[in-house]
Amino acid sequence: MQRKIEIIAPTQEAAMDEAVKRLHIASDKIFINVLGELPEGLNCEALVDINLTLEGKKYLENILKSLNIGYQLEARSVGDSQIYYNIDSNENPLLIGIKGKTLDALQVLVRTLISSYTKDSIITTLDIGAYRSNRAHQLEILATKTAKEVVKTKVAVKLQHMNSYERRIIHEKLSEWRDVYTESEGTGEERAIVIKPKI
Repeated sequence: MQRKIEIIAPTQEAAMDEAVKRLHIASDKIFINVLGELPEGLNCEALVDINLTLEGKKYLENILKSLNIGYQLEARSVGDSQIYYNIDSNENPLLIGIKGKTLDALQVLVRTLISSYTKDSIITTLDIGAYRSNRAHQLEILATKTAKEVVKTKVAVKLQHMNSYERRIIHEKLSEWRDVYTESEGTGEERAIVIKPKI
């Protein structure tokens, strides 16, 4: 559900000014609905009135244009709870960054933008040049290979530090294994998964 607030103001224009101030959103993205009149003024409802998927796409396009990068950008939504963006450009390595850090930063930016427009929890995922899907495949192979080793040796194995997205892939891949289980250890950037034998 997109954000909305109630405002009592002398006029619709004053209600719009108040909505812009309180929502921190431009007036062209807000719709004012007058619910009725009260002794102290108009009772208004200010609604954020935008297409979230399209808004995120425009935001990413502005970033890419300002960097003077040629690109193709695909945007799609799944129901009301997931939005996917995929960029393919002539500068994929630059946009992905070392260990995907630039990609992660861009994803945080677009997630922050979308969450500013809605109260709902929307999963927003950004991929560049199929980096995430390729990385997910590599992590699943690593998880399976390491789990087999743990089953054989009965010795826990700690994997390299990973972000939450990558750790989730490992957890999900091994969640139904009968002989091993996974735990995350450490804090912040030092957080890593340990694959342990079930005894």
